[in-house]
Amino acid sequence: MIIVTGATGALNGATVDHLLQHVPPSEIVVVARDVTKADRFVRLGVEVRQGDYADAASLPAAYEGADQLLLVSSNDPAADTVALHGDAIRAAASAGVGRILYTSHQAAAPDNPFHPGAVHFATEQLLAASGVPWTSLRNGFYAHSLQWLAGPWRETGTIAVPGDGPVSWTAREDVAEAAATILLSDRPFDGPTTLTAPAAPTFTELAATASEVAGRSVTFTPLTEDEWLAAQAAAGAPERMSGFLLGFYRAAQAGYFAGTDPLLGELLGRTPRTAEDALVSA
Repeated sequence: MIIVTGATGALNGATVDHLLQHVPPSEIVVVARDVTKADRFVRLGVEVRQGDYADAASLPAAYEGADQLLLVSSNDPAADTVALHGDAIRAAASAGVGRILYTSHQAAAPDNPFHPGAVHFATEQLLAASGVPWTSLRNGFYAHSLQWLAGPWRETGTIAVPGDGPVSWTAREDVAEAAATILLSDRPFDGPTTLTAPAAPTFTELAATASEVAGRSVTFTPLTEDEWLAAQAAAGAPERMSGFLLGFYRAAQAGYFAGTDPLLGELLGRTPRTAEDALVSA
């Protein structure tokens, strides 16, 4: 049995959809904090169980019977996410789960300026110490986030950000499909497993691509951190969010998102979506 958490969200929800193309609903269980939000899976014949990382006592029963458990990373900004992940991992171990798969990130590192990278690294250490076989799906930086990380370039004609670091912008749809393929595969995927687009363009290169997409000149304008923060404040962005996103640009400049790997394309059996595809829809 495959049990999937976070399926009411876009990433793991899409993974469940792909799984259902290959296995009957009786072989899948969805775990949700709010089961009413998982009604579409009930209508498809998928069992839905209640489970919440913030309520550790709810998790062992939610994970019972799992040959494989796909754990989504928490995105609660007010929570100690590593502690929440630890509770979920311990619950999985106590429930006798055969393998834990965790939605991590290619830039999982203790010193990553982008905070989620340190969270993912710490979670991987918990997985390694759990005694349960595990796979960490180190997804590339999600390409749909270009719609805000590249700024309003369609209106301004410029991508104005602090730094010109390379990023392997990776489609969330692609890694969701790849996760389903891994869950259904007889091939072993142990430990960190990197899933990225085949290229890591800089923002200068993205500006050239944006020019082709828009049919007019789009330039790259490098800003200092202070200039970018001032622009964010003038646009009404919350200070906390601006500080969080600044960590992304610092990490990109330091090369944390520059790595690429052919595995995603191999799993998909086709070329993964590109940053250009994301800019078209941005």
